[in-house]
Amino acid sequence: MKHLVIIIFAIFSISSFAQDNEKEAQQLLAQNKANDFVYDANILADNEDYVSAEMEYRKAISEQPNYAVGAYNLGNSYYKKGIFDEALYRLKQTAKYATTKDEKYRAFHNIGNVLMEDKQCKEAAEAFKNALRNNPTDNETRYNYALAKECAEQQQDQQDQEDKQDENKEDQKDQEQDKEDQDKEQDKEDQKDQDEENKENPEDEGDQDKKEGEDKKDEEGDPKDENEDQGKEGEDQKKEQPKPQPGQLSPQQVKNLLEAMNDQEQKVQDKMNAQKAKGERVQTEKDW
Repeated sequence: MKHLVIIIFAIFSISSFAQDNEKEAQQLLAQNKANDFVYDANILADNEDYVSAEMEYRKAISEQPNYAVGAYNLGNSYYKKGIFDEALYRLKQTAKYATTKDEKYRAFHNIGNVLMEDKQCKEAAEAFKNALRNNPTDNETRYNYALAKECAEQQQDQQDQEDKQDENKEDQKDQEQDKEDQDKEQDKEDQKDQDEENKENPEDEGDQDKKEGEDKKDEEGDPKDENEDQGKEGEDQKKEQPKPQPGQLSPQQVKNLLEAMNDQEQKVQDKMNAQKAKGERVQTEKDW
């Protein structure tokens, strides 16, 4: 029985080892095919036939989805065509499946380049920093990191300034709203006081309403009746003239009498002048 168990275990071990070898062989075959597709795609990309190159890169990724080289080259192809969203997606795939520091460094370096093209300076600086962690000696990455960091600081300053302006606008808007609310509240208080005053003096309220109506009519520019004004003026003059009392002459009668006396006196004067011219003496009499 003991020998039987040993034999069964040995057969199982041999079978497992054979399966592992077969799996590794399949992976190696898939990797070789992926390498061939990437090689062909690189040639097409060098000839600027990006459409055909993209198809070959996709074949490589289909053979080995976790193959970092295929995603990396496809991402670079998108970057050259200016398709930055797809380029960023493929390069992030590369960084995820990369197995060596060199692969990670290249992926993060190009991720930083794509992000800088999209004006995402803060994120680009972080990508370049990750690239330097995997390859601290690369001067180009170090230079790009400095540019991205400076750009990120400028963007932050601009954002802070815009936020401050927005905050000032909000404060001004709140102040205007508060003033408007205060004016409305004051109007309500004034109206309330006026209502209470009108309740205490109801007759004044009617007079006040009538006066306000007349003032409003005048303000609207309604023409006044000139005949009415002239008639009113004539009535005022008649009212101003005193009425004669019994036994007294009216002012008009006095005026007429004075004019008659002046005429009579003038006639007498003329007559005297005529007599003097003849040498006769004439006695004057006043005719009342």
